[in-house]
Amino acid sequence: MSDIVKEFNDYRSKMNDKILGDNNKIIKRIFNLDTNAYQAGVLDVKTKELLGLVASAVLRCDDCIRYHLENCYKEGLSKEEVVESLSIATLVGGTIVIPHLRRAFEFWDALEQQR
Repeated sequence: MSDIVKEFNDYRSKMNDKILGDNNKIIKRIFNLDTNAYQAGVLDVKTKELLGLVASAVLRCDDCIRYHLENCYKEGLSKEEVVESLSIATLVGGTIVIPHLRRAFEFWDALEQQR
């Protein structure tokens, strides 16, 4: 696994365990809601992950972008589908999204190197 992907996942896992281990009911419910929101429903998981990716890019959350990129990759979305979605995010979010777009491309490349 690429270092950038492994480092992200290790840190995320460690900190999620720490946060959830604090046993705060509200935080646990937010985490649960987030998990359940991305389950298949009327919209399939791929569509929901692309929506999450676009929203994350517009909101400029690199951790969220990485999370959704990895899920898009695991769901079998193509680079072209992801890039087209990121192009919409850049259009909506404006040029301030470009640094996040760069990091998104870097992370996607790292995911592809895992093959």
